[in-house]
Amino acid sequence: MAFMEQQPQPLSGRKPPLDDTVPLIAVIEASQSLQSHTVIRRYSDFDMLNNSLLISGLNLPLPPKKLLGNMDREFIAERQKGLQAYLNYITRHHILSSCELVKKFLDTNNYSVNYTEIALQQVSMFFRSDPKWEVIEPLKDIGWRLRKRYFLVKDKDQPKDKQVLSWVDLGPDKFLSDKDLQSAMKLLPTLSHSNISPVSFATTSESSALLIRVFSEKGTLRDHICKVKPKEPFLKKYCNPKKIQGLEQQQIRTYGRQILEALKFLHDKGFPYGHLHASNVLIEENTCKLLDIENSLLGLPSYYRPYVTQFRKINTTESIDVYSFGHLLYEMTYGRPPDAVPVDQYPTAPFSSVVSVLQSILSTEACKTGMPTVSQLLQTPLFNDMLLFNSEKPQFKISSKLKEALKSSKECLEKRLVEEQRTIHQHKRLTRAQSHHGSEEEKRKRKILARKNPSVEGSAVQLLMYKDLLAGSGASSPPTCPSSPTPLPGSGTSRL
Repeated sequence: MAFMEQQPQPLSGRKPPLDDTVPLIAVIEASQSLQSHTVIRRYSDFDMLNNSLLISGLNLPLPPKKLLGNMDREFIAERQKGLQAYLNYITRHHILSSCELVKKFLDTNNYSVNYTEIALQQVSMFFRSDPKWEVIEPLKDIGWRLRKRYFLVKDKDQPKDKQVLSWVDLGPDKFLSDKDLQSAMKLLPTLSHSNISPVSFATTSESSALLIRVFSEKGTLRDHICKVKPKEPFLKKYCNPKKIQGLEQQQIRTYGRQILEALKFLHDKGFPYGHLHASNVLIEENTCKLLDIENSLLGLPSYYRPYVTQFRKINTTESIDVYSFGHLLYEMTYGRPPDAVPVDQYPTAPFSSVVSVLQSILSTEACKTGMPTVSQLLQTPLFNDMLLFNSEKPQFKISSKLKEALKSSKECLEKRLVEEQRTIHQHKRLTRAQSHHGSEEEKRKRKILARKNPSVEGSAVQLLMYKDLLAGSGASSPPTCPSSPTPLPGSGTSRL
């Protein structure tokens, strides 16, 4: 994606010279949308965005204002470099790049819809059809998805029990038919498992879904690690938490075993998940409970999808769950997510058994050759002798017809993921080839070759060079990739 700063008009009203407007290119390493476009912005627009992002607590690298001499060519060029660095920073930040403020700044046309208003309309229609529910308050910005809204509600027959109503737009990976989706959603309240958060109510319309769950005052696992309040905005809670703390070894083993047992239960049932992360795990009385198990049914992108698309061995929902568990285990151990993946060097940890499991999932070797299964993780020394005392027998009856529909939907989802991974892989190879071809060393080689072979024109030499560089890549031109539905570590173009 390319950006251009719109220069302020001189006092005379004359437009600044065209040379004063230099493209700002946001470097998007994990971009799913491999095409670029230009957004014209003034410095004041950057300043407004920056002020809106201060809630994150991050020290964002916005170039300072300058009242005098701000039309000087050298100053403009220098400031544009600074704005470029600013864009690179926010588009590479996993949480910032997925927030509504950044997406609207980068792509106003595609992010102009007021989803809060749409959610209120849909929720109001639901309350008219089922008047026993009553809204207590909206829970503003507590999640990371643009097209999802939360409300604290109560059942009028049980006014003391607070519950959370979530409304979300259906995603691009929704492959179930409307009939099968409605059937699957109606089954969710019948699911009973000690480590899966129960659903009180679930329904879908043509374009969205609505679910109600019990509200947990203690919040999620990430709230517990970051020492924050559950109702606070997502940016404020998690961008730069001040009091992060990893868990004790016994907690890591207990929570890890509980989460793995829940994943194994879903895998055995043929129910795709793929949405494990620390904000999707509730903590209640020293027990973990998975949240949002409906996300794959609704076609929503995974929190870690921008990472997953970089590794072609992570090509099933089961392997996504294992990879996501690696991120979660790292966060439980060190109190923060890994800075980058793969991870081959780990901070000093008091638990060597934890590091060995992390290496089996997040190392370069694991990401390239494959990771263990959930069953294999349960057999590791870290988890295999942990005893769990479950008060209820797991139950979830899925008809054979719906199982077939879920299997087909899962295969379609995985097929789209593989195609996306292939496109990104080819684009990376092409980019490396272009970078190599444009290096000073290659230019010198071409000059020498041209002098030795004067009959060969420069364009022919370039073509020969490209054939050598791209041999076996399968790419002869920059590929076009479908726009991503996911929050990228460095993207502002994804659909959430």
